[in-house]
Amino acid sequence: MAEPEFTATGVRIGRGLRSLTRAGQVRITDGRLELLTSYGSEIDSAPLGEVRAGRPWFGAEDRATAEVDGRRYLLRLGAERQGDAGPPSARRFIDAVRRATGGAA
Repeated sequence: MAEPEFTATGVRIGRGLRSLTRAGQVRITDGRLELLTSYGSEIDSAPLGEVRAGRPWFGAEDRATAEVDGRRYLLRLGAERQGDAGPPSARRFIDAVRRATGGAA
């Protein structure tokens, strides 16, 4: 198995007003996006060609949206660590999807 192109843990994943997990995982590996629960069970996955990522219209820097096969998920990724000087994980997630899909996320 190849090294993941993007991975984030402790992610709050929701769909609409429903929270699916408060400590999930988001992974991009081998051209696939995987949304996992805190126990490692798959919530959803799809090839990156079928995924659209972006930011919600309004909200904090730590939020991103992922549309997987027409199902829209709200991801609250946050920074890797408190006081982290790098870009927030939400922006890194969106950039990773865009790079993998050729900029059309």
